[in-house]
Amino acid sequence: MTETRLRFPPSPTGYLHIGGARTALYNWLYAKKNGGKLILRIEDTDAERSTQESIQGILDGLKWLGIDWDEGPYFQTEFESDHEAASKQLLEADKAYKCFCTKEELDVKREAAQKNKTQYGYDGTCRSLSAEEIAEKETAGLPFVVRFKVPDKDGEIGYDDKVLGHIKAQYREIEDFVIVRSTGKPLYLLCNVVDDIRDRISHIIRGSDHMTNTIRQVLLYNALEAPVPVFAHMPLTLDNKKAKISKRKHGEIVAVQFYEEKGFIPWALSNFLVLLGWSPGNDTEFFTQDELIETFSLERINKTNSIFNYQKGNPKFFTDPKAISFNEHYLRTMPIEEIGVMVKPFLEKEDLWDVAYEGEKKEWYLTTLDLIRDRFQVLTDFGDRGRAYFSDEFTVEQKPLKKNVLKHEGLKEWLPMLADRFEALAVYNLETTEQTARDLATELDVKPGVIINGMRTVVTGQLAGPSMFDILMAIGQKRVVARLRDVAKLYEV
Repeated sequence: MTETRLRFPPSPTGYLHIGGARTALYNWLYAKKNGGKLILRIEDTDAERSTQESIQGILDGLKWLGIDWDEGPYFQTEFESDHEAASKQLLEADKAYKCFCTKEELDVKREAAQKNKTQYGYDGTCRSLSAEEIAEKETAGLPFVVRFKVPDKDGEIGYDDKVLGHIKAQYREIEDFVIVRSTGKPLYLLCNVVDDIRDRISHIIRGSDHMTNTIRQVLLYNALEAPVPVFAHMPLTLDNKKAKISKRKHGEIVAVQFYEEKGFIPWALSNFLVLLGWSPGNDTEFFTQDELIETFSLERINKTNSIFNYQKGNPKFFTDPKAISFNEHYLRTMPIEEIGVMVKPFLEKEDLWDVAYEGEKKEWYLTTLDLIRDRFQVLTDFGDRGRAYFSDEFTVEQKPLKKNVLKHEGLKEWLPMLADRFEALAVYNLETTEQTARDLATELDVKPGVIINGMRTVVTGQLAGPSMFDILMAIGQKRVVARLRDVAKLYEV
């Protein structure tokens, strides 16, 4: 194989899992770095569990992460004739055989092995049936599976794993495994190999939980006289209790869609996921897309499992605090124009979007986002914690209300006084507003902080934030004056 070709073959039985997303990222990065192609193949042979909704969720999740593919999506069910032809080819070449052993017969042998404390493996009962015996059983209508005929000679089979080194197994340790069900449907082991041969896959990057299949699949490649791809098995991602991350156990916290809905920046999540199991060889954590493509290599994939340390890293939701820290980094460092585009749908969802933010108010919009983003973690914060900048209908938090307003009865009169003075300013800017607030504090013989902190709570509803006088500029003279005059209603709570 001269062309670098990789594939991402998800099963459409649920949402795009962060483990699957990481696998897709590794394949995508390697293809990009080596001028190759990424094939998207939907393995939809599980008809009972595969859904169109899941397929669309996978496609949407990949697109949101910025993972594009060069071919596909192909659907495994479209190539059933290829899988059946391969099983027929193996039977005709005497590299597979029909097995008529019943489940009950196999269970008896399995129980006997357990009783004798020996490892169970199919004993080859049907391996040497004559053509006449096979015909007789078929005429009798007996169901059968097709088993691959593992070479019965001494020796071993192996492959060179780009992450884990040389992997091998003795022929005698491998049982004759099933490749076609009694229903006539080929199993994953065979379908996967046949599809990879047809799609000319040169490299397979996947989780180490697939390693139990790989030796058997190498046997199938050899039997079908096809070149064996380069394998690279990634370590698993475990939770903070060292259990494997799974959809069933961990729910939405491991769904890519969860992070999209919670306001994560796509590249922030991608950057975080790549480092769950891969290292650049130094302390660098943050990469541009081009930098990561240039730096990525199979040899730097870790051999040990990574930990997704999900916990209450944000008051809103559980996730790995490191994932949040990555999102904070990009939220605070990306060009504000890009942040503005990403914030828009979250403001629209909260009914806070004004079409003027794309026109006459665009400069104000971007300047305001730039002012408040340093204290935010996710994009939803702009429509939640930043609501006071976009609407006069916002919640005043209880802690600052009690500490900065209700504790000082005089603010009921002082802040409306300040409102009058702000309204009278011919020049409303940082210097004049600060001087006005401090002058009032001096006249009233109170600490400036009483006035300034009370003003912050009344104007934003919060305990902390950017410089108070920067806030006054962002919210504007008219709206600030109206909020300060409305302070009395807060004492009615």
